[in-house]
Amino acid sequence: MSAVPVVEVSVTEVEKVLATEEGHFADVKSLRIAPAKLTRSLSAFANAEGGELYVGIEEEKGSGARTWLGFETPEAANGHVQVFESLFPLGTEFAYEFLRNAASDGLVLKISVQKTREIKKASNDVVYVRRGAQNLPVDSPERLEILKREKGLTTFEDQTVACEPEVITNSETIIGFMLEVVPTSEPESWLRKQRLLVGANPTVAGIVLFADVPQAALPKRTGIKVYRYNTSAEQGTRETLDFDPISIEGNAYNQIHAAVAETQRIIEALRIRTSEGLVSVEYPTTAIHEIVTNAVLHRDYGVSDDIHIRIFDNRVEVLSPGTLPGHVTPENILDERFARNPSIVRLINKFPDPPNKDVGEGLNTAFDAMREMKLRDPEIVQAGGYVTVTLRHERIASPEERILEFLETHDEIANRQAREICFIGSENRMKTILQRMVRDGLIELVPGRTRYTAAYRLPTDGSVKPAETGQEQLDLGV
Repeated sequence: MSAVPVVEVSVTEVEKVLATEEGHFADVKSLRIAPAKLTRSLSAFANAEGGELYVGIEEEKGSGARTWLGFETPEAANGHVQVFESLFPLGTEFAYEFLRNAASDGLVLKISVQKTREIKKASNDVVYVRRGAQNLPVDSPERLEILKREKGLTTFEDQTVACEPEVITNSETIIGFMLEVVPTSEPESWLRKQRLLVGANPTVAGIVLFADVPQAALPKRTGIKVYRYNTSAEQGTRETLDFDPISIEGNAYNQIHAAVAETQRIIEALRIRTSEGLVSVEYPTTAIHEIVTNAVLHRDYGVSDDIHIRIFDNRVEVLSPGTLPGHVTPENILDERFARNPSIVRLINKFPDPPNKDVGEGLNTAFDAMREMKLRDPEIVQAGGYVTVTLRHERIASPEERILEFLETHDEIANRQAREICFIGSENRMKTILQRMVRDGLIELVPGRTRYTAAYRLPTDGSVKPAETGQEQLDLGV
């Protein structure tokens, strides 16, 4: 067992720990609770979205007042750590550290748990999952199967569907696909080789990709509904619904293109009132395409619900049924890759002009498209059994605003850092912006730097006179 680091924390940080709100991502426990029982929280966090457990916090019954009462020494926690590490035998997906404050009693053990790829059991051999502030046991085969799908250990796309094989072996979709992509093979033999036809029945993936109307074989699992609400409120209502929801049907390939076209058509008709009067609303078609594609390809087809596209005055929301698969979280989704429906993702890429041309890069492309139009980054939230991606019609802060905001929490900023936070690729363009801010007295050069180490800071005396900077200093802005 490697040594657990000891981190010195301030009184303010102690107060923050004591005030930690127990919820979906955090739990605080007393030393008096048996380590084996504490593994329920670790199991629950690992099987959900991850979280943090603080061990060494006493809570008074009735009043709820908390006291810092930790381990006397790091060695005193060895029994706890040994039990906890039984859940993570490979030494990954978790981290320990002791928190110490000279004015507080003992060491509080902080365990940070990541969302894991595999299912984790507590010491009592029961699987738990975190929901709000509760550790809920997964106590039925059905719930365990759902958790396996959420983890990406199984996939609903492989399930067979009780319908005639002709639904996919003799559809217009498969005939057109075969003529275009694999003209030397017959539909049925090719579908069997791809495991889209098993025995006498097609699989969910086969239906989604190659049935002409998947919605007939898989009702409430393969549809897309588009709504338009005449409001900017957080929730749309029946009163603000502009027209009856539009249903988009068809196989996944056609459905994606139709849903994007319908969404774009509605957006193009949008007019919102501003101080300058009525203005048109614009979103990058690329961003809408990538987000709708992502929803269709990565939704959980085991969840009985449609994809919902909600168009408000100030935003577009795309709700995809199911939680993020495997180890993917809203925080790492742009960097991690995990296909919930690998067959659907792989085979739709064989269609002419596939919707997922750059496999695995869809959401990154959506972010880039929004930034090119100077709109805020998409928001990705997982809640209520859905993954919701929101495109807001809000301009991103100007480069000047972003730089000043950065300097509120940092001592200085260099050209490279400024380019990163402003999404500007050109070094010379960034240099021009920084020089203009110096001339305007918003920032000043950090003295004593070379052109290779030049950096900027907020004015030390509250103001900077442009004449004092000198053109030679301004030229350092690289």
